[in-house]
Amino acid sequence: MYATTLRLVADLRAGRTSARALVEQAIARIDSVDPAIHAVVVRDFERARLAAAQADEALARGERRPLLGIPMTVKECIDVAGLPTTWGIPGTERIPVMRDAVVVERLKAAGAVIVGKTNVPLNLADWQSYNAIYGTTNNPWNPLLTPGGSSGGSAAALAAGYVPLELGTDIGGSLRVPAHFCGVYSHKPTWGIVPMRGVAPPGTPALPTARGVDFAVTGPMARSAADLELALDVLAGPDEVAATAYRLTLPPARHERLADFRVLVLDRHPLVPTSHEVGAALRRHADRLASAGCTVATSSPLLPDLPGIVQTYGTLLMSFFGGVQPDAEHAHVRAAAERLAPDDRSPAAMQLRALVLSHRDWLRHDRTRAQIANRWRELFRNFDVVVCPVWPTPAFAHDQSADIGARRARIDGVDVGYVEQSFWVGLATLAGLPATTIPIGLGESGLPIGVQVIGPCLEDRTPLAYARLVEEACGGFVAPPGLPPGDPPP
Repeated sequence: MYATTLRLVADLRAGRTSARALVEQAIARIDSVDPAIHAVVVRDFERARLAAAQADEALARGERRPLLGIPMTVKECIDVAGLPTTWGIPGTERIPVMRDAVVVERLKAAGAVIVGKTNVPLNLADWQSYNAIYGTTNNPWNPLLTPGGSSGGSAAALAAGYVPLELGTDIGGSLRVPAHFCGVYSHKPTWGIVPMRGVAPPGTPALPTARGVDFAVTGPMARSAADLELALDVLAGPDEVAATAYRLTLPPARHERLADFRVLVLDRHPLVPTSHEVGAALRRHADRLASAGCTVATSSPLLPDLPGIVQTYGTLLMSFFGGVQPDAEHAHVRAAAERLAPDDRSPAAMQLRALVLSHRDWLRHDRTRAQIANRWRELFRNFDVVVCPVWPTPAFAHDQSADIGARRARIDGVDVGYVEQSFWVGLATLAGLPATTIPIGLGESGLPIGVQVIGPCLEDRTPLAYARLVEEACGGFVAPPGLPPGDPPP
């Protein structure tokens, strides 16, 4: 149940197992374990069985494709022809989906067998995964805890041993937070290198655009770093409709020995505390790096201003959400923003203003983003990767109170706003940088703790190589206790 994609590919090619056996194993695992976790909310078992039979025929002919015969699931917000794409929005269940998203087309062309889709929060707008259509997804480590969001069903499916590979999305940590909470791997690619066509709200035309959705990316999740590299090779490349004038060639990893990496480790954010549990795990990780011969630093004058990243990222993100608000709701927000006192700089006031940001002000913030991106370029001349928390704590208890803005959290006794916990994810997102999330062990609570490994723009292979080398040297995924171990691949 916990074999890697690469292991299963080798077994399929050697005839030690079959695609049909792997699909039946995945279906049986979902049937037996998912009633308690509720991760796979759209099931496509019969078509998966047919696709597996076709994969076995292709293998028998000697075909060799990267994912031929590998069962996997994809996040519910990604179009799969014939299956609903609802984003958790009630009333959208019957909107027909006629075509696969580009990323799904690529996975199928590589031979992957889609067995279903995994749960998301309403509008993908939470770091938990629950909605009125599909209900609540639980963390395989503890059903009282969230698996994260918005790719929470994806991470839970991997941690529970259903499939070896998943496909998620990220605009505000949606690949990284669930990977951290569930103890699996994810990769947020450099912005723009994986097509987003077919990843849009229900009923929205799947149109290619020159820039795609600001900040948003699609990327792989897995239980090993090497599987992320394999999946990215399948997914990355220009949308053949939107852009055919260039060819994507990602540079090789900067190093292939862990000892050669220059690593900046950050464990403190000026605007939100890091829990003792996460901080201690990160410091243990830094010690292991030093013992392996890495050059490790914990500060740099080249680091961009972290509060500035939070403000710019938050403003541009809220501006995007304001742009897709229904007209009546947007008019209400605009009226509320106009009533604000000019000197009101509270977080709530700043959010209201960002939701109705003028294009002139958006351009001003976008220039600030460019300056921050340039600062990152300067830093990555001296460092190869930046390692930092994904979230200040391990997975937290389900909190489905209606007003996200009013939710509170406690970090080692300190009361913080719910949204403030997300400040770490903006480091990579604002400048469109690649970020690989890796598990680095269990905390004092017995829950998994992950970190994000941020790399230079377009150098996705560098954080991925770092993740693979750390996994080889220090270990990686650990199966949650309390679940059936599962049988080895047939």
